[in-house]
Amino acid sequence: MRFHVVSLPHTQTTIAYQPCAYTQKARRFATMMTEHGHDVILYGGEENDALCAEFVPLVTKAEQAEWFGGNDPTKEISNLTWDPHDHHWRVANARAISEIAARKRERDFIGVLGGCCQQAIADTLPELMTVEFGIGYSGVFAKYRVFESYAWMHSVYGARTTVSDVMSARGEFYDAVIPNYYAVEEFPYSADKDDYFLFIGRLIEAKGIQIAIDTCTRLGVKLIVAGASAGEVPTAECVEYVGVVDSVRRGELMSRARAVFVPTLYLEPFGGVHAEAMLCGTPVITTDWGVFTETVQQGVQGFRCRTLREFCTAAETVDKLDYRAIREYAIGKFSTDAVAPQYETYFERLLDLWDDGWYAR
Repeated sequence: MRFHVVSLPHTQTTIAYQPCAYTQKARRFATMMTEHGHDVILYGGEENDALCAEFVPLVTKAEQAEWFGGNDPTKEISNLTWDPHDHHWRVANARAISEIAARKRERDFIGVLGGCCQQAIADTLPELMTVEFGIGYSGVFAKYRVFESYAWMHSVYGARTTVSDVMSARGEFYDAVIPNYYAVEEFPYSADKDDYFLFIGRLIEAKGIQIAIDTCTRLGVKLIVAGASAGEVPTAECVEYVGVVDSVRRGELMSRARAVFVPTLYLEPFGGVHAEAMLCGTPVITTDWGVFTETVQQGVQGFRCRTLREFCTAAETVDKLDYRAIREYAIGKFSTDAVAPQYETYFERLLDLWDDGWYAR
């Protein structure tokens, strides 16, 4: 199979851009499918370390600096906007269309992760199948869609359901749910844990950082906080803030933590941090909705909680869990070796649409 994967206009498809989950998804998809024998042409910023048949730069670092006030992966980009009419999307999309048109072959796929901001690519190249191949966002447009969790797929479906007619939201046969995927070697395992808990991610209220702080404050235990902040960083007595960390330091912190807090307040489509922590053999402490209901077995890989008392009990109990079993579970669920065949099955299903489609024997 042959894929044109278009990344985002504000980043580089390198491991350094850890704060952007969708850049990493595009990067890992290119590598994963290339390793499984498929041709991937990847389009993005100037820099790339993903495996692919060809890498095509669409925007320069100088343009990114002009559009976004810089392109430092350790800092939040405050003026990134998600309107398809904005200059950076129009320029990147136009270049992607031109470059794909020069390389396209019959029955190629286009893969995008920018939602409606990249719809122009699909509209201009209708002879190719465009797939949103990792949806954890709103503003979806494509006819063919892969969601990161059933929770999020149902949320998107439900958003178009009318109160008077529950049957107005129909399922789509050529949608799918495939979890996020990771290179296992990036996530070290340690059976020995140090005496701290970890919160890693964007330092925003919606990610539930205050729950982690309140829990650790009540228990009198250390909380290491890592991640980009567009404002003030937490200063609670229990907190040690270490800023944005690279992939190596991330693995060290995750593998040695007693547990990783991922108490997202909104309906979490996936929450990559919790999968990464489990790949390190580290329990997770989460809220009790969204993807966590599909990926965290209560009292096995961690705990899903609804009150501060439950969060505290979870933090006091995680040391009893089986770290090796947590890692093996995560490898079986989130490794590229486990996920690549799911994508292959999905895209093979789409290839049938060129022939007998749903009625294919």
